[in-house]
Amino acid sequence: MSKQAPGFLHRCFRTIVALRFWVLGFWGALLGPAIYYCFRVEQDNSIHRLIVRSDPDYVASEAFEKVFGKGEYVVLLAEAEDPFDPRVLAKVDQMERALSALSPRIEGSSALTVYRRARAGFSPTPEQAADFRSFVTGTPLFREQGLYGDHFLALPLVLSVHGTRERAELLAAIDAALKPVEQDLHPIRALRKIGQPYVNDYLDRDTRTQGPRYFLLFGLFVLVLNISLYRSVRALLAFVLTLGASAALSVGYVGLTGGTFTIVSSLVPMTVLITCTANLVYIHSRFVECPDGRSADEHQIDALVNKFVACTASIFATAVGFAALAVSKIRPIREMGIWVAVGLVFTWLLVFTLFPALQRVLRTPTRQERAVAGRWFTHFTHWLPGFSYRWRWVLVPGSLVLCALGAVALLGLPGVLPHMELQTNAIEYIPRHSTLYRDTKRLEQAIAGLSMTNLWLRGGKLGSIVDPSVLRALARLEEDLKQEPLIGTAVGLPSVLRSMRYAAGKGDRLPEDDEALERVTDTLESLLAREPLLRRYVDGSNLSQTHMAIITKTLDYDGFVRLKEAILRRVEQARQRDPALAQFQVEIVGLAALEAKISYHLVPTLVESFVLTVVIIFCAFLVLFRNGAARLMAMIPSLFAILVMFLVMRLLGMNLNVATILIASTVLGTSENDQIHFFYHFLEKRGQATTEQCLQHTLMIAGRAIFFATLINAGGFLAFGLAELPPIRQFGVLAALAFILSMLADFSALPAALWMVFRDRPDALQPKRGPAR
Repeated sequence: MSKQAPGFLHRCFRTIVALRFWVLGFWGALLGPAIYYCFRVEQDNSIHRLIVRSDPDYVASEAFEKVFGKGEYVVLLAEAEDPFDPRVLAKVDQMERALSALSPRIEGSSALTVYRRARAGFSPTPEQAADFRSFVTGTPLFREQGLYGDHFLALPLVLSVHGTRERAELLAAIDAALKPVEQDLHPIRALRKIGQPYVNDYLDRDTRTQGPRYFLLFGLFVLVLNISLYRSVRALLAFVLTLGASAALSVGYVGLTGGTFTIVSSLVPMTVLITCTANLVYIHSRFVECPDGRSADEHQIDALVNKFVACTASIFATAVGFAALAVSKIRPIREMGIWVAVGLVFTWLLVFTLFPALQRVLRTPTRQERAVAGRWFTHFTHWLPGFSYRWRWVLVPGSLVLCALGAVALLGLPGVLPHMELQTNAIEYIPRHSTLYRDTKRLEQAIAGLSMTNLWLRGGKLGSIVDPSVLRALARLEEDLKQEPLIGTAVGLPSVLRSMRYAAGKGDRLPEDDEALERVTDTLESLLAREPLLRRYVDGSNLSQTHMAIITKTLDYDGFVRLKEAILRRVEQARQRDPALAQFQVEIVGLAALEAKISYHLVPTLVESFVLTVVIIFCAFLVLFRNGAARLMAMIPSLFAILVMFLVMRLLGMNLNVATILIASTVLGTSENDQIHFFYHFLEKRGQATTEQCLQHTLMIAGRAIFFATLINAGGFLAFGLAELPPIRQFGVLAALAFILSMLADFSALPAALWMVFRDRPDALQPKRGPAR
């Protein structure tokens, strides 16, 4: 490191080091509130957390829930050879009675519930079991609604919950109430508990309990690598304290702003920690290379000044690159981008204030006191330039070919290969070996589907729902929807009224004439007061709104678009036939609509955020490097790593999901640190040395730090490879792979490309050498 005249940066770092105890006190004072707010961060993986609040579909769903109530649906499925066996019904009756006593926030409406109301009770005697069989099988209503099948009875439950804690409490209460039955199920073959609340609760518990394990593994990795590299407990302590402050402040900010973690949010502190660790390695590796005869205190200031521009540029580019995720309409991804960007601002402040103060207070040793690992790297720096020159026409074209194959793997090839599939169904985010996954998939085949879409008929005249012509039109529309091939079944006000008439012994059809229909509607207001199920389908305040729950097996965006078109087509046909429906505004809302919107925005999120990240990082290179070739080539390793990673995903049959969609921006935003340090030191010598000498200088100064920083990056994300949730596990393994690929490109394709761009040759092959042009 050349001596420099004291400048502004020198004075700043001398002041920071001189005031080191004040610096420690300042950050220590902030840690208490930060840790407090860390524990205020809650976990919520519900579908409503996956889309921004301003989205029209989200706004519509919120408005719908204000009218008809907010509920999460659970289905308990009792499977048996004969579901009408008195012994089976005794178990089902026991479960229903236990659940009904739990909480008013749990509403059940099974075939047995309807029968019990119709017959003023139920006893599991052979006679009543036979009567129940006749009652259920005497109408298609119960089968259409999925309440029974050839070998099962279903117990649908509606949970009125507001947040993760209430959901967990109610599900725990349900499990406790069912435990006595589960201990002796016979003759029930299996009791399956499924539904979005169970999926959300599974994700909440896993992400909450597994998160500490990831950070423990990362901490062990940092400990081993730090001791192996610097061989100093004091250096390790400086690292750990700085990393701890970075994580606490980053997560504390989330808690302070009322943020809630989701399935991808555990990536926030890990990304911040990995970036922080990498920059600490860059700075401390420069510090330990203290020249003989040089004061460690003076050399510390020089090392900080020397690494300030490169580290600042890399942290800035990474922070702004993650902030680019704010364009996403998927809420957790948007929040992750903002939170990581804020965390990296804290990281920048910490690595240039707290860490230097800790270095001085702890008297971390330099190589003069203790030899550092990686001496073999000196031989590597002399070997690599010649190797990259000899194989340049293989390394560069080979890298470009792999990049092209990766692009095809992601985007597809028209008429040959479709683009990579998207995965938005939350059940696919839990392990396939889990009971919940297997039960859900089994039920999907047994009934009309588990995807619910609501056809909301709103804005009618006051009391329009009790108009006989409206009720007749709704009944016809419901039957029309059931005939649509894309729809499994449809349940609305007509179905509920038909069930109630059937239970009262009046048949399972609504009357057609106005006078008889008017008698039905006259009782509607009184029924609303005592029938919770009815209130879920009618706006009780002014009787002007209703909805139909449409059950399908549609899970992807294209399928939802076709479904929506089919529903609207059926509605338009019904309006032409029945003018009474013309007064209603039609809106498609519900879980399926939100899942489709998320699927629709996944690829734009990838493309928009990635392009913005590329532009921002290129602008950083534009300011940092005046050499045009350097600006372009500096991005080669990251792009190579990302595209080859997509190729690996395609070959292994992996899909894009809410976690893996982030890999491109994450890898580009963090791995470009290496390229910034590489080119910063390469251009540092470019005016006075040959290409080979510039490469050797770069590898000596930055190469070892790049190597160990990559190990930290890859090892940190690889900790997620032990996750139970497939998206997080895939993200961890693929991100680690991408970092290794980026490093390989740093040490192969990038030097090879430099030889080609500068049209230079190794020193041994040019007898007359001078400074490079």
